[in-house]
This record gives sequence, C-alpha cells and structure tokens, in this order.
Amino acid sequence: MKLETDIRKIEEMTRANDKEDRQYRSLLEASDLTSEEIDTIVQKHYEEVSAQIECRECGNCCKVFCPPLTSGDIDRLALLKKMPREDLIRKYLAVCRNGEEHSIKFSPCPFLAGNECSVYPERPEACRSYPGLERPGFVSRIGYLFSNCSVCPLIYHVYERVKREIRDREGIKSTH
Repeated sequence: MKLETDIRKIEEMTRANDKEDRQYRSLLEASDLTSEEIDTIVQKHYEEVSAQIECRECGNCCKVFCPPLTSGDIDRLALLKKMPREDLIRKYLAVCRNGEEHSIKFSPCPFLAGNECSVYPERPEACRSYPGLERPGFVSRIGYLFSNCSVCPLIYHVYERVKREIRDREGIKSTH
C-alpha cells in the first residue's frame, strides 16, 4: 500500500488524530519500555517508511522552517553562491535571539527551487539532520516530533506506526 504524501491530507489526518496522539504521548512517556527499546522500534519503522517515501519530494520542511546555520554552513553556502560571507548573511540570514547565531530569514527557504533544494550538497546541518528519526532519544523529543507530524510525511507515518506498535504491546485499544 502506498503511503500518503500529500501534505494537505497529512495535515488533515494529524488534526483528526490530535486527541489520540496527546493520550499516546502520555502513554509513551509512562511506558515500561526503555528509551533504547523505543528507539529500536522507531528506527525499524523509520527504515521501512523511508524506503517508501522519497524525503526530497515534497520540500515542505523547506517551505515552513527557518533553520539555524552553523558558521561552517555559512562558509559553505557563501562559497557555493560565490559571494562574500557578509553578503550572504545580509541577503539570506537573520540573527537569532542569542545574537550570535544565524538562521534563514525567509520562509519558504530562498534556496528552494520548486520542491528541491538548490544547495543540497552544501545544505545546512539542521537540514541534513531533519527529520532526526534515526537519532536516539525519541521520547525526549516527542513534543517536537509530534508538532512536526503535519509538516513531514516521514514523521507522520513513523509516528503512527510507532503509536500502533506501542499501543498493541501495551494492550490498549485505539480510540478510532
């Protein structure tokens, strides 16, 4: 079965699951499963889902997020764009609240061309690591991931699969 990738439908499904998802977050945080066991479940589902969905197809994350950039990100982008670092900062970046870091100042990202990243080989670290489902600590990031279900089809489908598996393991019936 083909997984849904239409972002409007993903947003609708996320809204429809909102109450159940909030209950699930509490269940997950109170689960007898260790963080490592939950991460193993997440990794399994992430591998399955990412084999079915091409992450670079929708570009929705690039349309809604303004990622922070490291100093190395700025240097790589300036080199790629063949412009001085300060010009790149002035044209594309905003200073973050801490006054030391920068983030993309436009949404959608000015480096997005259609649904594709025009600077993909040199994209910022924050973009490289998104959606972050392969990293340990799923439970500690559950709020962040939950809020991104409506943004990213990968996150949505992994979240739904993990929710079903944990619910089945815990012997809890779905509210749907």
